[in-house]
Amino acid sequence: MTGSADQARLAKRNTRVLLLSLGVVVGMVGVSFAAVPLYQLFCQVTGFGGTTQVAEAMPDQVLDRTMRVRFVATADPALPWAFEAETREIEVRVGEPGLAFYSATNTAELPTAGMAVYNVTPAKMGLYFSKVQCFCFDEQILPPGQEVDFPVYFFLDPSMADDPNLDDVQVVTLSYTFYASESDALERAVDDYYRGIEGLSAADPTNDITTARLAPTADAANGGTAP
Repeated sequence: MTGSADQARLAKRNTRVLLLSLGVVVGMVGVSFAAVPLYQLFCQVTGFGGTTQVAEAMPDQVLDRTMRVRFVATADPALPWAFEAETREIEVRVGEPGLAFYSATNTAELPTAGMAVYNVTPAKMGLYFSKVQCFCFDEQILPPGQEVDFPVYFFLDPSMADDPNLDDVQVVTLSYTFYASESDALERAVDDYYRGIEGLSAADPTNDITTARLAPTADAANGGTAP
C-alpha cells in the first residue's frame, strides 16, 4: 500500500509540474505578442531611450534655470523628402513654453507619405522633455513639390530640478527622423493626383507637362523622380 501511495503522490506532483510548465510557455507567448506595446508604454512612462513625454497643458511653474535646446532633422534615403530643422537652437527657461519649426518638401513627382519618430539626448532628459503639440507618429502625405512646416510646442518639466542627475545638463537635442510609409490614404492621394492631372490634360491637350506625368517611369511610381 505504501508503494502505491508513493506512486500516486509522484504522479500528482509530475502533473502539477507539467501544468506549470505549460502555463509558463503560454505566458511567454502572450508576453512576446505584447512586447512591442508594453515596451512603448514603458518608454513613454520612464523616458527610456530618450523618449519624450506628451502633456496636455503647460506647467504653472517657471524656473530661473535656462537651457539650450537644439533641433536635428533626418530623412531616410527611401523617402524622397528634403527635411530640415527651420529652428536650429533656442534658449528656454525650465517650465516656459518653447516653439520650434521643422519643414519638409516632397521632391518626388508623386504624392509620398512619411512618418516621424523622435528621441532626445542626453537620454536621461527624455522623462522631462514634454511636448504639447508635435507631428510624430502621424502619417504625413505630401503632394509632389509641396513644402510643409511642422511646429513643435514643448517645455522642460520643472520637476527636473528635483533630479540631481540632471544638474550637469545644459544642452538638450531633439531629433526627428522621417521614414517612408505606405497606407490606403497614400493610395487614395496618388489616385486623386492622377485624376487631377487627367483633368488638366483634358482641359489642355497641348500641355506636354501634364501628358508626360500621366505615364511616369517605374522609379517615379515608387516615389522617385521621373527623368
